[in-house]
Amino acid sequence: MEAYSIFRDLAIIVIFAKFFGIVARKFKAPQVVGEIIAGLLIGPSILGLVEQTEFLTHMAEIGVVLLMFSAGLETNLKDLMKTGPIAFLIACAGVFIPLVGGTLLYMGLYGVSPWGSEEFYKAVFVGVIMTATSVSITVQALKELGKLKGKVGTTILSAAIIDDVIGIIVLTFVIGFKNPDTDPMGVVISTFLFFLAAVGVGFILYLIFQKLDARYPHTRRIPILGLALCFAFAYGAEKWFGIADITGAYVAGIILCSIQDSQYIDEKIDINSYMLFGPVFFASIGLKTSIDNVDAGIIIFSIGFVLVALVAKIIGCGLMAKICRFNVKDSLKVGVGMMTRGEVALIVSQKGLSVGLLTPVYFTAVILLIIVSSISTPIILKLLYSKDKEPESATA
Repeated sequence: MEAYSIFRDLAIIVIFAKFFGIVARKFKAPQVVGEIIAGLLIGPSILGLVEQTEFLTHMAEIGVVLLMFSAGLETNLKDLMKTGPIAFLIACAGVFIPLVGGTLLYMGLYGVSPWGSEEFYKAVFVGVIMTATSVSITVQALKELGKLKGKVGTTILSAAIIDDVIGIIVLTFVIGFKNPDTDPMGVVISTFLFFLAAVGVGFILYLIFQKLDARYPHTRRIPILGLALCFAFAYGAEKWFGIADITGAYVAGIILCSIQDSQYIDEKIDINSYMLFGPVFFASIGLKTSIDNVDAGIIIFSIGFVLVALVAKIIGCGLMAKICRFNVKDSLKVGVGMMTRGEVALIVSQKGLSVGLLTPVYFTAVILLIIVSSISTPIILKLLYSKDKEPESATA
């Protein structure tokens, strides 16, 4: 392939991804859904305009790292600390029930595998994909209903943040255990050491960035240094601790989320992500999604995957909310609000593909889950809130 053909591929990806992203938004679906469909359309399965290359793979990896860095920057540590044990318990249930549900679904369809086998970890990874929560659709729905700052809205936001942190930790463990030569205790120790080092080094770096930000406020050098920190943590996580690079990028974002110019950093990073690396990443999901081998078995798996993923979140989060003394209707709102999936599910799936825990044909199920959950969540929330007889603040 000619070296300059990469420019043709990038032009096609950007144009198609943005066009279909706008179309998806017109139909009230997440923009990423359109970008994934664009990748599927221009990929080898349909039009064959673009093929997945090593260059595009590396571009997509940068895209996913930037997305996780941005997610860390948008984390509000103060809100996270204030929510206390209730949001933590809801998030834990929202991770555990889908994790078990996804594992049992895979084993029920493809057979029970012995502990530690390749198939066992593939089954567990299906559950790991289900643990992710994308709260952006829920946030928009709650904003339109005027319920974002209510008791339920605050709980959903806080639980979703904790949910993603726990999900990333689970992903880290599963990838570490997947290697047959890996010592399980070594994985535990490496993970513990990584987060211990992240806290120690992160606090020092936070103080340094705080001083730099005070001396050079709102200047481009701050986002540039922040970007360097993101890449350094992504590299260090993989190289020295055997932890997923996206975990390192997410931690780097959390380190900087409390400095004064964290939003400014996020805005500058988002320019790169929104214009180029993000579309390449989401389009690459479509490029890698194979529909050639989709058969009745995959269709059955996809339907089961969507149903289990949605119901498991509602049961896990809703039941825990009820245990934490929410009323039945508010517990259901929490469960429904937590069932949306988006970028994090795609990021986890991408990582599974790169380490051999997922095959491209199963991306069909993940994309279907994102579309169904993104459309159904706002509708169900609106129905639930329409039946309220009194303001939420009164029940809170």
